[in-house]
Amino acid sequence: KFLGPNFTESYCWPPVARGCDVVAISYQGNDPFLYIPPVLTFLQSGSCYKALPNRNGPLALILCPGWKKAQLVFELLKAYERCSRQLHPMLIILGQNKEEARNVKIRGCEVIVTTPYSLLRLFEHHSLLFCRLCHLVLDEIEVLFSDATEEVFTILDCYKKAIISEEREYSPHQIVGVGTRWNKHIAHLIKEFMNDPYIVVTAMEEASIYGNVQQVVRRCTNSERTAVLLKILDFTHSNLQKVLVFTNSVNEAEMVHKALKSNSIFSLKMHKESEFNFKYILEQWTKKYSSGTHVVLVLTDDCMQSLGITDATCVVHFSFPSPRIFGQRLHSMSDNFCNVIKGSSVDQEYTKARSVILLTENSACHALGMLRYLQHAEAEIPPELHEFAAKMLEAEEDKKFSRPLCAYLKTFGICKNRTVCPDRHQINLQIDVPQNVPAKIIPTPGCVTILPLHIVNATNYFGRIVDKQKDQYTILAEEINEYFKKPSNKISVKNVEKLAFYGLCEKTLFHRVQVVEISPKEEENVFFNIKIKYIDEGRTSQVQSYQLLHLPARFQCLPPQAVEFVVCRVKPIDNEIEWNPKVTNYIHHKIKGKLHEAKIVHTLGNTAWVDPMVGIELLSDLKMSVNEYNIRSEILSTGLGTDNPEHITQLQKL
Repeated sequence: KFLGPNFTESYCWPPVARGCDVVAISYQGNDPFLYIPPVLTFLQSGSCYKALPNRNGPLALILCPGWKKAQLVFELLKAYERCSRQLHPMLIILGQNKEEARNVKIRGCEVIVTTPYSLLRLFEHHSLLFCRLCHLVLDEIEVLFSDATEEVFTILDCYKKAIISEEREYSPHQIVGVGTRWNKHIAHLIKEFMNDPYIVVTAMEEASIYGNVQQVVRRCTNSERTAVLLKILDFTHSNLQKVLVFTNSVNEAEMVHKALKSNSIFSLKMHKESEFNFKYILEQWTKKYSSGTHVVLVLTDDCMQSLGITDATCVVHFSFPSPRIFGQRLHSMSDNFCNVIKGSSVDQEYTKARSVILLTENSACHALGMLRYLQHAEAEIPPELHEFAAKMLEAEEDKKFSRPLCAYLKTFGICKNRTVCPDRHQINLQIDVPQNVPAKIIPTPGCVTILPLHIVNATNYFGRIVDKQKDQYTILAEEINEYFKKPSNKISVKNVEKLAFYGLCEKTLFHRVQVVEISPKEEENVFFNIKIKYIDEGRTSQVQSYQLLHLPARFQCLPPQAVEFVVCRVKPIDNEIEWNPKVTNYIHHKIKGKLHEAKIVHTLGNTAWVDPMVGIELLSDLKMSVNEYNIRSEILSTGLGTDNPEHITQLQKL
């Protein structure tokens, strides 16, 4: 069902399949399909590898920024490998336990998918790992270089040393890097580790960073824009200058053109109501001009594509651009982008393409996106833009005020992607004050006994606080199960209401549940799916409406017992933002349904942060319990977790 390569793939696949070095930066740059088909294609030609030493070791190595992306790439490789010769790919994700790395066997494997940290741990115990390596792929290259700079360059150095040996002279050498953003380290990669690479950049604002376009921000009021524009166009150097002035309306274009004419600046104008046709404008723009001539074209954004100009030396954003339009405007200077590979043999000072942004009081709506871009471009940023962006961030956060508190903030103390994260990063007292939750959640000087019942990940669980003397829920659960044993009490609900409480039979046990969501499309059906929450366990599920049972009011008096627990001061290794399933599964099997002692250090809404949390074993003969294990220590012992000393401090700041 594959219809053919997309725009970026059309440029990437041929050079990758020929074994060339390639860097591709695109809006789809995090899609492994940019490199998987052509790399697999090249690996089919077994004759290319005959000169390699007859040892164990991969031919191709795919470096991913984290375990989750590595898992995805590995699954894609397994799927597409069915159409090719057997490559026996391996997914290698290693923790800090050295024994684990020592026990890895790479016999017969031709493709390894891993992360920079895992690879270096493996290399410590497998010194011949690079001896047959021909293809090195860097997936999400900008993330690799920002999160693991040192590790990636160490790997590149090892690869470079391995391929310069005599026995590797006639074997393929290829580095492929794909991503969504240009990164300053990519230039170093190209110059030091690549051989005449293909550079494919289909995201124009990223191409402008690659092309070293000078970004200038001029602060002025809306009424001062014309005066500032005249100063910008007061040229002093003798090179040919071709300037595009972008406006966002016909009236604005006319006003700017008139102002330039009255100040004796030769200028052309183009908009949808203009009397001049495209042919005339292009003739004037492309004429052979002598050195020192200045050509200015005032235009609206909707004329860009029809004109197809790529040789401008300067772009002035008279109207503040949206991020989408910004890239298209910069494309008008693409002929004057510098080339990282070839370097520049001409005088940089006057041929360097310039982009001038007029920042006014009306620029707030796109200020945040523009600030991020200018920081990425390492441009000089006026303090006013920071102020605009701060206000925008505040407004964005206010929009999220009814959203749940960010899970990363709760679990690790920080959220690395606040600007794109859909959840809240500030306290909302209406939501975060405990509502209908056990009084036992309030921190006490001693410990509480907790029973984890739903494991979200290695440090985040839902469960109950248990009263060892006389647990109210245990009594209630017995009464509910006794009640529903009588067939006459199992009354199916006819009209299901959102947020209402019902009974539900699961295997032999009955639970209290709350309806969370009813699909609007299915409301007219006799039976339909509904999303429910087990109010005493914290988990959610999809069930059929007929499964819900009428729950007498006396069984609804006890508030929902489910409490969210977060284990403090531990986080995943290697800058990961999610727990590896290995450690989550290990903790799941160890703690689910077992009693634990925990000290509550913070509470917020229905969430309790615990430090420590220990598993206990009841010795009924001696009428006492002993601490069996500490959950934080158990996570650290897997080698997949590390200390997070700032966790509690960050929560206190919040």
